[in-house]
Amino acid sequence: MRTDTKMATVAFILLCHKDREAITAQVERLTAAGDKVAVHFDARASQSDYEALRSNFVGNPDVAFAKTRVKCGWGEWSLVAATLIAVRTAFEAFPEATHFYLLSGDCMPIKSAQYVHEYLDARDADIIESFDFFESDWIKTGLREERLIYRHIFNERTQPRRYYAAIKLQQVLGLKRAIPADLRMMIGSQWWCLRRRTIEKLLQFVDQNKGIERFFRTTWIPDETFFQTLVRHLVAEVEIDCRTPTFLMFSDYGMPVTFYNDHFDLLLAQDYLFARKISAEAEELKARLGAVYAEVDRNFSVSDEGRRLHGFLTGRGRIGQRFAPRFWERDATIGRERTLMLVTCKKWHVAKRLLDRVGMATNLPAIEFLFDEGSTPLPDLGGIEATLDKRSRHRRAMVRMLFDYYETDRMILCLDPSRLHLLRDFFSDRCETRLLEIDCQYGDDYLQGHARRVGLASEMTTEANFAALLPTLRNDLTREIEAIRDERFPEFFRIKETAAPEENAAPLAKFLGIEHEKALDIARTDYLFAD
Repeated sequence: MRTDTKMATVAFILLCHKDREAITAQVERLTAAGDKVAVHFDARASQSDYEALRSNFVGNPDVAFAKTRVKCGWGEWSLVAATLIAVRTAFEAFPEATHFYLLSGDCMPIKSAQYVHEYLDARDADIIESFDFFESDWIKTGLREERLIYRHIFNERTQPRRYYAAIKLQQVLGLKRAIPADLRMMIGSQWWCLRRRTIEKLLQFVDQNKGIERFFRTTWIPDETFFQTLVRHLVAEVEIDCRTPTFLMFSDYGMPVTFYNDHFDLLLAQDYLFARKISAEAEELKARLGAVYAEVDRNFSVSDEGRRLHGFLTGRGRIGQRFAPRFWERDATIGRERTLMLVTCKKWHVAKRLLDRVGMATNLPAIEFLFDEGSTPLPDLGGIEATLDKRSRHRRAMVRMLFDYYETDRMILCLDPSRLHLLRDFFSDRCETRLLEIDCQYGDDYLQGHARRVGLASEMTTEANFAALLPTLRNDLTREIEAIRDERFPEFFRIKETAAPEENAAPLAKFLGIEHEKALDIARTDYLFAD
């Protein structure tokens, strides 16, 4: 709680997209300490959830909602746009706010509110990671300068084929673009705490320099470069505390570490104010941290060994000397709080089209035939993704790492119908698993092409040989699908090539967990089943 001493007043910028009850508790916790909250609730989330959340704070002067809701996509400009909208809302609604602190719905305090206020009062600085984009080693894997010099129109997680094809095309055509000459590009964590005068300068700069926004709109993962670059451009270096105020760690494979109930003491000992990501399952941890935030005059013994300890242990794992099991041996589950949606179809091109449309309509991470096609576009996951054999052998770890990489709790994968053993394994996991069968028609032309693709026929195969081969192929395809249906998986859905879009919309809506109208729009894709 607040003391009589004059302290900083924080306007928390809360980016969230789910779990209305948890968001409500988080807002109430922050405002109870005398601070303010501006909420941006992702436009992709349920309108009813948004309205219910707003109704919880009607008439509360300490809570404001972003004037416009943005459909946010991982790695996209939309995350920066949502942040800017919420920042403007907070700046106008809370003139008494001295600091603006960016948080997510997965964040929790690891110090008391009193400690946070005293910490901010003790330093006249902006707390934000801001390292040189080209000279630092902040980016561990994946694209580097390509994030900036090429235009990113498609999203890697929802349209990976188009994403990488667009980069390749720009490389072939030599379509590099210049980085704004007057800006030194910086990079760092998305999570920061900025002073009011810095926010004012930043908003004015953005309003007066529209070209800056145009450039960042088509960079990749701009939430790690936009604020980091502009703050360094507008604020003297001596007034920047080059660190994030929020504690977060990454595994030796570049994945964000999730905290659970037994991390309470570790978190309190870190020299940070908040932490992310807190597991949705860690109810005890969240309750204990919430209680700590309300305490007065609590002393915190800060040892700050978290990253060093984690780095040491994961480093031993890299060279095979860690006593504990490796990640894929230890984490034998995808996660109880996650939803894995599997699409199975023998016509791979049909499944890929569906994933492409779903990705555009819902922003769900959509990965094609991960266990069937070695060329499937994938992020760098430290080598576990290198071969089909590795992916299949460590399948649960592979999928868990993809959930972590995309920072999501819902994801879609394609599987060939022959992968019944994988379907059984995923349905036995603690995660919620759903299966969608795309029931296609297999004409003779398609079966002949399939026979050539799998090496059973060639351009020289005679019609007589095809006449003998095709019935067997058709029966094989039928047996694979019947074997899946015989499993009677609990959440099994089917759309049919022979059905009208209106008929396919209902199972599609249930499978994806989306509104009927959006599912109908996907089902009406006129080229979906074309060969």
